[in-house]
Amino acid sequence: MRIGLFGQAPFGAAVYERLRERGHSIVGVYGPMEKGKPDPLAEAARRDGVALVQPTRWQRKGNIDEKAFKGYVATDPELNVMAFVTQIIPTRILDHPSHNTIQYHPSLLPKHRGRSAINHALLQGDTETGLTIFWVDEGIDTGPVLLQKRFSIGENDTVNSLYRERFFPLGIEALADAVDLVAAGTAPRLAQDESAATYEAPWEGDVAEIDWAKPARSVHNFIRGSSRQPGAWTTVFGSTVRLYDSRMVEEAGGVPGTVAAVGEDGVTIACSDGAVCVQDAMPDGDRRRPAREWAVEAGVSVGTPCGQYAQAGVRRAINSA
Repeated sequence: MRIGLFGQAPFGAAVYERLRERGHSIVGVYGPMEKGKPDPLAEAARRDGVALVQPTRWQRKGNIDEKAFKGYVATDPELNVMAFVTQIIPTRILDHPSHNTIQYHPSLLPKHRGRSAINHALLQGDTETGLTIFWVDEGIDTGPVLLQKRFSIGENDTVNSLYRERFFPLGIEALADAVDLVAAGTAPRLAQDESAATYEAPWEGDVAEIDWAKPARSVHNFIRGSSRQPGAWTTVFGSTVRLYDSRMVEEAGGVPGTVAAVGEDGVTIACSDGAVCVQDAMPDGDRRRPAREWAVEAGVSVGTPCGQYAQAGVRRAINSA
């Protein structure tokens, strides 16, 4: 089958190689303009002499970039495949091939629509997730489902571990399987259940401030659901620090948000019930490092308050003494 591949980064490059191994013809690669370091998918296209279209944008103020569109049309794909796409693709392109467009999404649609799906699965404490290959329509992750793959979420999984160990390798195979089904004429179009749909807001920027007044499990889910990006953060001695790779410690306790222990395995911080032990820390504007190393450098010890809630609690305790 003649495939038009939209994408970038190692995931896009891996899908490119897998589709070629399955006997499909990649007639065009379309992605964002490279800035600095060469993109792996674009490099693969150049290596193999595959047409490469890289517009700054596909459309401006609702008007399609005609030069980019003509470059796309000239490749004459039968099916568009979306593999890690960050640009907005015009409907004229999505509907152009005879078999339209399929896309990868890292959740079991209709649950967790939106670009921060992996984050929200962890933030909400899901124990199972998966990926979906679906037919693209004009909505955000609303098109008919072609196939899905399910897998469990481990107690200490993070966004990074889920992506690296499950979403990345299984996503490559799922897209290749989906293209095989389309080529064979057996690909289903299963409508999503709108009554079960959830749309998740982007989880980025400085949204991930830790609330130490919550239970340990909620804090643990919050930290791993924010790792590596945007990074769950708190304040210590007036400075921001991002915390990574937590685990729950049920036997520890203390005033929520205060340091309960500093050890070789990390820094333990009390929550409303139990505590969490974080293994890595990254002070604002500095490198990520073992949490114990950060604690020693910053003068963090047992009783140090983290975040506004704990700092206020410590002040109240001192004033009442």
